[in-house]
Amino acid sequence: MNRILIVDDEEILRMLICDTLEEFNFTIDEADNGLDALNKMQQNSYDLVFLDYMMPDLTGIEVIEKLSPEYKENTPIVMLTAKAQESDRQIAMEKGAKYFISKPFSPIKLISFVEELSNA
Repeated sequence: MNRILIVDDEEILRMLICDTLEEFNFTIDEADNGLDALNKMQQNSYDLVFLDYMMPDLTGIEVIEKLSPEYKENTPIVMLTAKAQESDRQIAMEKGAKYFISKPFSPIKLISFVEELSNA
């Protein structure tokens, strides 16, 4: 796992994720809205995408809907959200997210999660 895209309209959260993961020597790209995320995902390949559920322009769900089935199959998408309802989780998974992390989350949990994916 080398390249990660972090998509969230909250700059503080993007910084937290970047700071947490920088010790792993990943190449990290950022997007602050759904449209920018979609453009980056169409132009680059990522080993992992952290995608916020609720954003301006396009929601995380709308971004996933616009991706090709191959992209969704080959790129683990982690939905990050304050929407912790089971129905929200089901929608995200049905659309193509492979994982779901509720906000707020601890940096330790994030590190464990990425390490687990890296070793899989």
